[in-house]
Amino acid sequence: MENLNKIISWLSDKLKYAGAFCLTAMMLITCVDVVGRFFNTPILGAVEFVGFFFTLTTAFALPYTHKMDAHIGVELVVTMLPQKHQEWLRLITTFVSFLLFCLVTWRMMVYADTIHQSGEVSMTLKLPEYYIIYIVSVCFLVFSLILIQDVLNLIKNNKSM
Repeated sequence: MENLNKIISWLSDKLKYAGAFCLTAMMLITCVDVVGRFFNTPILGAVEFVGFFFTLTTAFALPYTHKMDAHIGVELVVTMLPQKHQEWLRLITTFVSFLLFCLVTWRMMVYADTIHQSGEVSMTLKLPEYYIIYIVSVCFLVFSLILIQDVLNLIKNNKSM
């Protein structure tokens, strides 16, 4: 179990760096495109590149953001509940999230395969879009592993549940 935790941590850390790279690339493409428009030489497909990098940035950041518990949450009502109810609610919502993201991961893999078989490509650059969808689904898989890891940790840490 400890090895799995290390692998998941290593993966989310590497995905974090890939997200930072995509965010930087998105910024550079946008800046160069805006400056290029002043000289009447915009970057062909800049909008597609930015869209791809935005999608990848979000997907790459998701596992690490959850691991760091950095998501925005509104816990006004939850904090009024007794501690035991809060623990149960956290366990249930984390487990339901795990099931949801397993379903999303599976359906995205199926969707990427469908796009691959149909030969669909982006409009301007004619790049195959299924690569992006496969990458996002792998990021969701890592996110799902982190969620099940959280469920197991919640159960282990709260034996009185």
